[in-house]
Amino acid sequence: MFDEELERLAADVGFALQSAGLRLVTAESCTGGWVGEAVTAIAGSSDWFDRGFITYSNAAKREVLGVAAATLSQHGAVSEETAREMALGALKQSRAQISVAITGVAGPGGGSADKPVGTVCFAWAKNDAALRSERRLLKGDRTEVRRQSVLIALRGILGLCSQDETAVA
Repeated sequence: MFDEELERLAADVGFALQSAGLRLVTAESCTGGWVGEAVTAIAGSSDWFDRGFITYSNAAKREVLGVAAATLSQHGAVSEETAREMALGALKQSRAQISVAITGVAGPGGGSADKPVGTVCFAWAKNDAALRSERRLLKGDRTEVRRQSVLIALRGILGLCSQDETAVA
């Protein structure tokens, strides 16, 4: 599926990462690898994209990324706490210096009163020093929630590329 906005943003991410001498790793749940697909669609992405993890199940989040069972139990898979642990785990399991993690409820089912359909949590980490997360409530069908999530993730990477090494809460 061609998406001019995603392609342009992914190219901008690639340029920023390459200019900064940084490599990216992704940890995706509800987007199912869409961020990885967007960045690898850019020619030359092997210079700045290390790898991607699709950790859709809670077991995968624990086993592959080291998300604590207690975090999943207390906060759920769709939480900033889980997204933060995913982002840090992805850095630990890769050779990248920047990570992005996405976990959410894309729909059409699976939502709850606390986490309705469209609830998506993101985290961005850089060199184990800078860590930022946020929760969004996105509108639209499953495809649109996932697409918006990819755009938000890519914009967050761009922002992190221009930050210094101080932690951001």
